[in-house]
Amino acid sequence: MYVDDFVFTGCDDEMFTEFKVSMKQEFDITDLGKMKFFLGVEGMQNDEGICLSQKQYALEISERFGLENANSVRNPMVPVMKLMKKKDGKQVDMTQCKQMVSSLMYLLVTRSNLMFVVSLVSRYMERPTSLHMQASKRVLRYVKGLMDLRI
Repeated sequence: MYVDDFVFTGCDDEMFTEFKVSMKQEFDITDLGKMKFFLGVEGMQNDEGICLSQKQYALEISERFGLENANSVRNPMVPVMKLMKKKDGKQVDMTQCKQMVSSLMYLLVTRSNLMFVVSLVSRYMERPTSLHMQASKRVLRYVKGLMDLRI
């Protein structure tokens, strides 16, 4: 079995050393030092703590869905906009819409403030319309304006 990535953390240097020695006895491992990127999440460590960011991932999905030059917005959804199933609405590419919502779901790792709007949009993935696609793109435009924020 081959495991590509494994991260362990703690605050006891002695425990770190013991753990690495025991792992090296059982497995062929390479210590890459402090985590920089892990599964699309950037980790920055200093004396004050650990900061997590998905800026690079957000840039990649903005480009993937053609929003790299779009203007950012101040809120992730239009307050008066009501999403609903519309049988007569203009149908959009279901695959692209699902991919966009899935990408937004992965952003929830560091952007819990998007939980409501992303879960709301995800309810309509069975038959998405242009209204649902527009709502998803708005969330991406909102993320674009906050890319430098970290947790």
